[in-house]
Amino acid sequence: MESASGGEQPERLAKTLKARWVWAIALGSAVGWGAFILPTDWLAIGGPVGALSGFMIGGALMILIAVSYGFLIKSFPVSGGELAFALVGFGRTHAFFCGWYLTLGYTCIVALNASAMALLFRKLMPDVVQQGYLYTVAGWDVYIVEVAISLTVLIVFALLNIRGTALSGRIQFIACVIMLIAVACILVGVLASPQAVLSNATPAFPAEVNPVAAIAAIVAIAPWAFIGFDNVPQAAEEFDFPPAKAMRLIVLALLAAALLYCAMIAAVAFSAPWEALANGTSAWGSADALTAVMGGVGMLLLTIGITMGVSTGLNGFYVSASRILLGMGRAQMIPAVFARLHPKYKTPHYGVLFVAAVCLISPWFGRAALTWVVDMSAVGVTVAYLYTCLCAFKLFRTTNSKQGISSLGDVNSTSKKVLSLLGAITSLTFMALLLIPGSPGVLGKESMIALAVWTLLGVLFFLMRRKHNKTLSDEQVDMLVLGAPRPAGTELAVKVKR
Repeated sequence: MESASGGEQPERLAKTLKARWVWAIALGSAVGWGAFILPTDWLAIGGPVGALSGFMIGGALMILIAVSYGFLIKSFPVSGGELAFALVGFGRTHAFFCGWYLTLGYTCIVALNASAMALLFRKLMPDVVQQGYLYTVAGWDVYIVEVAISLTVLIVFALLNIRGTALSGRIQFIACVIMLIAVACILVGVLASPQAVLSNATPAFPAEVNPVAAIAAIVAIAPWAFIGFDNVPQAAEEFDFPPAKAMRLIVLALLAAALLYCAMIAAVAFSAPWEALANGTSAWGSADALTAVMGGVGMLLLTIGITMGVSTGLNGFYVSASRILLGMGRAQMIPAVFARLHPKYKTPHYGVLFVAAVCLISPWFGRAALTWVVDMSAVGVTVAYLYTCLCAFKLFRTTNSKQGISSLGDVNSTSKKVLSLLGAITSLTFMALLLIPGSPGVLGKESMIALAVWTLLGVLFFLMRRKHNKTLSDEQVDMLVLGAPRPAGTELAVKVKR
């Protein structure tokens, strides 16, 4: 491991991830439990046309952001992804806070997916799971059996990730294929049923709601719904294929995710009159609608889909969170122990264990309290979107630029520079929707408080490490994170005073 005074480089990760596994990491992380549990909620917000339009527009906006990701992954294929991008574009202080917010976002989603698995069992086998009552938190009854399910899932996936990305990547791909098959069977089964009639999906929008407002409310969900495609840069160091392919893999994953969301919304909307479902009191309206049309087969397919969705989310975000911690450990922004690799499996096991340890606390607080923290995870990921797009905007040049050939390749593209700017504007818009009072996706009071606490902790931790970090030059940090000197032409982008 690199010492404060410089020296040998930290050990790099093995290149074991195949292209189809990386695609599965992006898709499986982006599509989780929400696609199978929340369609009735989305129908209530936007109606059939509003929900379908909103998700397609949201996916398209994410592809705008993906343009910047594709370019930067090709240029800087190292673990840490957005941490490295923020370092290149704005310096180590910005990189620290980008990594700090991403760590929060990814760890929260691991915890939420574990609780979603327990929630699935609670709905399928309530008499079994709701035993061993412990206490109530924020109106949510906590049971020891439910806690045990979440703990087991967290431990199993932590061990899986410690064993190596080759194993976890292969499992991720298989799970994604099963999930897609389950969704396709659900949609075909519904459309083939005589109970599925067009009148069930009318009216197109909720009564007394402006169509534009209905669509906008769904688009506001996009940062949350598509979180996960950004897991790709975290694993870039482990690609066994040219990093230039990453852009195509991300776009294909986003398209597949948008189509999957739309397929589930359409299946539920055609299964029964959607207004009745949206106004009903069922805790799982999607399951009620599909079982009414397809019977036990519908419930089985839904269970398979959500199990695969939750599993791929758990696996994907374990990968990402541990790689962010690995990058921060290499830069010595956090204790250097996080930069060490497992002696046998060559994985960032300390990062995996840290994420697991934090998440093992969450089931004891109940799902209601957990959602307060998880709701703000979209802010952390949106911060990373913004840094990535702004970094790409700074590195791209206009087509007729006279600055000469860049070591990063063909960066003279006015269209790509404009797209990266649009991606940054999109990121700022998403952040505004989450933070501005009265907006469709604004965070609740509890989530705002949790976000403020996490920000304060980040400032305190940064100040505590500041003296140590000053012993490292900018050039040393570049070498530790990027694995090579900073490319020519990017020096001015980071020469800022800390």
